[in-house]
Amino acid sequence: MDITACLAQWRANPSPMVVARVTEAKGSTPREAGVFMLVGEHALAGTVGGGALEYACVERARAMLGSNTSSARMRFVLGGGNTSQCCGGIAHVSLQKLTLKLAVTLERDMARARALRPVLCLFGAGHVGRALAHVLALLPLNLIWVDPRAQEFGQPPAGVDVRVTSDWSAVMESLPAGSGVLVLTPDHVLDALITEAALCNDNLVYVGLIGSATKRRRFEHAFRATGVAEERIQALVCPIGGRGIKDKRPEVIAALVAAEVVERLLHPSGGGGESGGC
Repeated sequence: MDITACLAQWRANPSPMVVARVTEAKGSTPREAGVFMLVGEHALAGTVGGGALEYACVERARAMLGSNTSSARMRFVLGGGNTSQCCGGIAHVSLQKLTLKLAVTLERDMARARALRPVLCLFGAGHVGRALAHVLALLPLNLIWVDPRAQEFGQPPAGVDVRVTSDWSAVMESLPAGSGVLVLTPDHVLDALITEAALCNDNLVYVGLIGSATKRRRFEHAFRATGVAEERIQALVCPIGGRGIKDKRPEVIAALVAAEVVERLLHPSGGGGESGGC
């Protein structure tokens, strides 16, 4: 279950629940300091990393639910220590029974974190656009989805800012610095107009366009003719999701583009370190 939904459900019908939070992480660990999960008798939301560490946290948290213990601390040596995980790091986890005050604090902190997420604007609600929206909604982004055809959105994922409008230029102008743009409209002329405007906006860090190598060459020629800076033209990502995999199924394209968005928008400098838990 999503943490936000879990907290909302708890507010409406409070029941014993424990917050497990990683307070310190050294070396190779499943998750970073600050992440947390909610543990109820039959509910789980969020994750502190999975594996033996998380299993131990859930077990201890559930033991607290019916007890007088309101808080506890756990230390995990992930390599020859008190777990079967061999990551090599050390993680400290705090356990605290959920109260209204703590719930308010968690909701406030999550709202602040969401406000700082990069913005990605997806133009187009066709078959690939719909697949992309559902995949991108899972990422730590503020996703704006734009199309004048209301019926094309289907059932939008929770948390997506849907804009039923043909005034794409107003949406483009409203994007904050550091945003990204994906262009997937059904009209190549409209694709060109939106992409050119995006390339002329130096504040955008990622501009992606669906299409082929031929489409890119034609668009590049047109952009040069209208005076778009060469370095911005070269920054255009087209085809999007180009990883040498020739598969035109929308859900596969969406997965490939999502990986690209993580690289280009969430970790534009490479990110460094390890990923994928331990």
